[in-house]
Amino acid sequence: MAAFKLSNKAKFLIAVLGTIGIGSLGGLFTISEIPTWYSGLNKPSFNPPNSVFGPVWTLLYTLMGISLFLIWKLPASAERNRSLKIFGVQFALNFCWSLIFFRFHLIGWALVEIMLMWGCILFTILFFWKQSRTAALLLVPYIFWVSFATILTAAIYRLN
Repeated sequence: MAAFKLSNKAKFLIAVLGTIGIGSLGGLFTISEIPTWYSGLNKPSFNPPNSVFGPVWTLLYTLMGISLFLIWKLPASAERNRSLKIFGVQFALNFCWSLIFFRFHLIGWALVEIMLMWGCILFTILFFWKQSRTAALLLVPYIFWVSFATILTAAIYRLN
């Protein structure tokens, strides 16, 4: 029996729309908490306006999806599969951060988790670099934003 094979167009759509869609699910835990719990937190002076987060994350999820596609479309290999797995780990951590921070209000644990996520993003970039420099470079804005988000989370933790 022949294995089912997706076209590159299908892989692209799944990677980009899937990343945006699953990433946006985390927003479901965030939206209801912004006017209530989050607005009552002490935040540092460098905290961006709430309106910045949605567009930034949409762009980052789009870049992540394109990056994922560039690796997924490569011929199957152990290295490609490891890269896809580490991408999945960092993406799961990305999703869980919203739960930990916004749903459960565990700022300290969210700080620990985002540091772990940062490390996984770095590993993803390094794994992707070996196979597609473009895929790796598309994740650079993501690690920069998560670096900022880590500093922001640490400041919120300290202030509260």
